Amino acid sequence: MDNQNPDMKKQEREQVVELGSDITRSKKGNIYTLTIIGQVEGHQILPENCKSTKYEHVLPLLAGIEESDDIDGLLLLLNTVGGDIEAGLAIAEMIAGMKKPTVSLVLGGGHSIGIPLAVCTKKSYITPTASMTVHPVRMTGLVVGAPQTFRYFQRIQEQIADFVCHNSKISRERFEDFMMRTGEMATDVGTILYGKEAVASGLIDKLGGLNDALSCLHKMINKSKGNKQGEKN
Repeated sequence: MDNQNPDMKKQEREQVVELGSDITRSKKGNIYTLTIIGQVEGHQILPENCKSTKYEHVLPLLAGIEESDDIDGLLLLLNTVGGDIEAGLAIAEMIAGMKKPTVSLVLGGGHSIGIPLAVCTKKSYITPTASMTVHPVRMTGLVVGAPQTFRYFQRIQEQIADFVCHNSKISRERFEDFMMRTGEMATDVGTILYGKEAVASGLIDKLGGLNDALSCLHKMINKSKGNKQGEKN
């Protein structure tokens, strides 16, 4: 029998519509599912016809998940074309700093800033047909043509490379090689890695689908509960 409060049910339905998130409750544990889709929206508001993930919604949500006694783990579903670098890194850093079990699953694509978001969890999965697009930092709009601008881009790129390499098994040299490779993408610099290639490179932990990601998360939750029980005893 479902004894959940009707107001709570209504709130969760609203979260699915507004944030693309949901809470699944079972005997195995309560899992919060969060989607990162379209562009990660930062300080600039995107047009209404663009799918986006708003970082000002996600950051407090993550803090609430970490502090909630009702949530045991986080499943992060990714199909993103990138977006605001600072906003994407902020979300990735928040998830990387969580103590609760976290698992990511790349479904359609992890483009640009989507790569730090894919590797920020404790375990990462990618489906065979999903892709990871690795390319250098770039900016649209007015850019000041000065050496300081180049150095700013370079430092941001270094921060992204540091984060990705720290949270995955890929080497710094290989990641930067993927980032700066020519001939792979039309009129662009970078590399596209599909499921098996992303795992073989060390960027993503395992190849798999939803069941694999959930099974891994359930095991992590069970281990976490066992550790907490041990601490009490």
